[in-house]
Amino acid sequence: MSLLAAATVLTGCGSTLEDVKITMATGPQGGVYYSLGNGLADAWSGRLGIARPQVVVTNGSKDNVLRLVNNQAQVGFSQADAIEGVPGGSKLRALARMHDDYLQVIVRADLPVTKFADLSGLRVSIGARESGVEIIASSLLKATNVTPQQVNLGLDDSAQAMREGRLDAFFWSGGLPTGSITRLTRDLRVRMLDLRDVLPPFREQYPTYGSATLPASIYNLPSGPVITLVVRNFLLVTDSMPDDVAEALVRQLFEAQPDLVKAHSAARTIEQRSAIETSPVLLHPGAVRYYRDFKV
Repeated sequence: MSLLAAATVLTGCGSTLEDVKITMATGPQGGVYYSLGNGLADAWSGRLGIARPQVVVTNGSKDNVLRLVNNQAQVGFSQADAIEGVPGGSKLRALARMHDDYLQVIVRADLPVTKFADLSGLRVSIGARESGVEIIASSLLKATNVTPQQVNLGLDDSAQAMREGRLDAFFWSGGLPTGSITRLTRDLRVRMLDLRDVLPPFREQYPTYGSATLPASIYNLPSGPVITLVVRNFLLVTDSMPDDVAEALVRQLFEAQPDLVKAHSAARTIEQRSAIETSPVLLHPGAVRYYRDFKV
């Protein structure tokens, strides 16, 4: 049964959620979206009695948004910057603001690359096509007039290409820590670029982004902490989702948070009061009902 059809079931006396079917658009297997998506799938199926949602590997934020507006998924993760200008984007609704993504610019430690401008001329992956990584990397390179030899590779392919010497650097935007990068740091000497010299003019041009310190302890890198960009993440649905379904999903998102933290530590930062900060996407009415009950 589709989510639309489930609306009829949910309005009846003694109705249940058991017939709801969900496809969830996440991201690459080595990323935080995929880990949290599987954690949510387990929580929703175990606590709501629904069939376990199908967790789909995707290219990331932009891909997920397109799947939602084209009815290829009912739930999806996205960075805030990936939503602007998407055809059909007015149908999107948010269940919650999730964790923040950190831009991570990884370079081989044996290269004389210490600042962002040094990427010019190098072999650099800007993320998979239709990914949030591609959006932020392209914007930053354009704004700073830095001109590397760009390729489009997903997270795991980027890490493998760097191991094999086919890539000098790559961009990743994700929660902390990202498993694929943790594994790469065990195989290869890398450093992460500090972006403090390019951030002020870029953030003035693109106010969607914030800035934060990425601690060196996250990946045990010898280069120390770095200043980088951060962007908010949302858990999205569309306006076709019945209110009762949306409310139930949000409620179990928070009630199952200890289990989500086991799926990925980024879930520690999800909390009700900041979860309503989903501008420019409207909160789903079912989500609003939950937050009002919670007295947010």
